[in-house]
Amino acid sequence: MGVQIKDIVEWKKISFDRLGGNRVAIDAFNTLYQFITIIRQRDGTPLMDSRGRVTSHLSGMLYRTAKLAENGVKPVYVFDGKPPEFKLVRAQRDKVKREAEKKLEEAKKTGDDEGVRKYASRAVRLEKHMIDDSKKLLTLLGVPWVQAPSEGEAQAAYMAEKGDVWAAASQDFDSLLFGAPKLIRNMTMSGRRKLPFKNVYVDVYPELLRLDEVIGALGITRKQLICVGLLVGTDFNPGGIKGIGPKTALDLVRKRGCDALNDVKWKAEWPSIETVTRFFLKPPTTDNYELVWKNPDTDKLLDFMVGEHDFSEDRVLKTVMHFKQGLKKGRQTGLEDWF
Repeated sequence: MGVQIKDIVEWKKISFDRLGGNRVAIDAFNTLYQFITIIRQRDGTPLMDSRGRVTSHLSGMLYRTAKLAENGVKPVYVFDGKPPEFKLVRAQRDKVKREAEKKLEEAKKTGDDEGVRKYASRAVRLEKHMIDDSKKLLTLLGVPWVQAPSEGEAQAAYMAEKGDVWAAASQDFDSLLFGAPKLIRNMTMSGRRKLPFKNVYVDVYPELLRLDEVIGALGITRKQLICVGLLVGTDFNPGGIKGIGPKTALDLVRKRGCDALNDVKWKAEWPSIETVTRFFLKPPTTDNYELVWKNPDTDKLLDFMVGEHDFSEDRVLKTVMHFKQGLKKGRQTGLEDWF
């Protein structure tokens, strides 16, 4: 879900040819949710193999990762670990999905094709076997992945702060609150895509946000940006303060700093302001990772994708070829040369 501050931040549109030569830490859960939500058949159901197992996540992970490598990007995927006990958005998401599942069944019974497409994507769940399969695919492809102790976005931001990667990539803006110096949005969903529930297609490009430029333009500090997020709502206080959007939250924080949080009604079921602020400033992270990109294990990759999950052998082989070519590019030009 993430913090909704898009209306007050500025970003730069960038192209993939300017991303070449850079390591990027990608929020794996965020990306997998995109794949299983967007990559679907015409009737709204996800892609499946002959055994009825969902493969949308594998399709997205294979072809998008290869596309990134083809453009000279070195991706590393960061997987969520155990969420903090005070994370509340999961229960809210489960409620939304249960409601969507009921409406999906009703749409199927009444023959409402549009309703089926609509509620099928809303009812999607990221299952453990999807996560395990994705890790296996990345290992066979030769792409490093990192197991975060807690929030994947926090770990990606930490890796970017250390300089081990050039930027963090996620659709959510939480990475900025966690201190990522650079955030790339639309990293794994760029291109021409259909808007949800509309027969309209739009071009989607990667977007670059720099934390120093964001807080500089807003005239606040990073801690105050966290306070803006708390007013609007985060995964730890879903919905935020009623009646306060990002622009109002920014005005309040500009006038009162983080003391503005003392002037609003904080729900009893939410964790304390201090607890959430401290988590954003000092989240659990790990140094237990090695960023090494290897050549794919083609034979085992074919066994897994073609033999187990019915993917096209020709297409997988072509993808592996493009992936290898991307690894050989070895471009040294970084984005710093462009901005």
